[in-house]
Amino acid sequence: MSVIGFIGSVFSPWYRWSGRKNPQNHVCINVATYGKGGRFTMTDRGASALRQTASRFEVGPSMMRWEDDTLIIDIDEISSPPLISRIKGQIRVIPSALTNVELALTDDDSHIWRPFAPRSRIEVDIDRPGWQWSGEGYFDANFGTRALEEDFSYWTWGRYPTGDGATCFYDATRLDGSELAAAFHFGEDGKASEIPLPPKAPMRRSLWAVKRETRGDAGAQARQVQNMLDAPFYSRSAVETTLNGERTKGVHEALDLTRFRSPLIKPMLAVRVPRRSKWSFS
Repeated sequence: MSVIGFIGSVFSPWYRWSGRKNPQNHVCINVATYGKGGRFTMTDRGASALRQTASRFEVGPSMMRWEDDTLIIDIDEISSPPLISRIKGQIRVIPSALTNVELALTDDDSHIWRPFAPRSRIEVDIDRPGWQWSGEGYFDANFGTRALEEDFSYWTWGRYPTGDGATCFYDATRLDGSELAAAFHFGEDGKASEIPLPPKAPMRRSLWAVKRETRGDAGAQARQVQNMLDAPFYSRSAVETTLNGERTKGVHEALDLTRFRSPLIKPMLAVRVPRRSKWSFS
């Protein structure tokens, strides 16, 4: 599963149509579950639904909060069509360590990637039969002062667990034609080191024909082992690749921002991203 908290919901058509003037008026805690019976929730909420402190991020009926060294996520959301239902429960993310790494994705620092906890344990308890499990977890953040489509045409990202930590790849093509290519290895203690870039490993396009590629050992094949989320401009999947001779399965994303800029995409997104402008915590 994945959970993403937004202030200024970058993929919300309502935020785009508003002129992106007030990010606090377009907030969301997006929840997606995968596998049989998977659900997707992404409600764009107004400023009345937002409450924040140094350790708590609350959006309407759901929240993220730190308790000691654990990130606790309480969710109570309604999934989008066609499978409309309530998703309620708690997720606990326990990092093995926190990093101090930041990667500027543009020369003027208008976009920053912050991998807070590249190696974590996750515990999931959702109020549906069989939706209770624990396993490998990950926690990061992205910050930006401009819309993604104003600076990028395409990017891919991947995070792969390894025997001694985790490895992340970030590749992007900016609108000016320049490219970003970065690779980091993170130890269990959170220590980060930039590593040489393995060769690009092409993959089959997604169901919506989004181009995909990751990285891996020379000559090794990368392949999708589970489709997680598929959209006309975006793909998220579980991918298997080889790093330093070790076969590993991780999460991979590909984002086609040229497609996302199309005005045809926004009305399609509005079906999956409902707008709820009013909320009362009382």
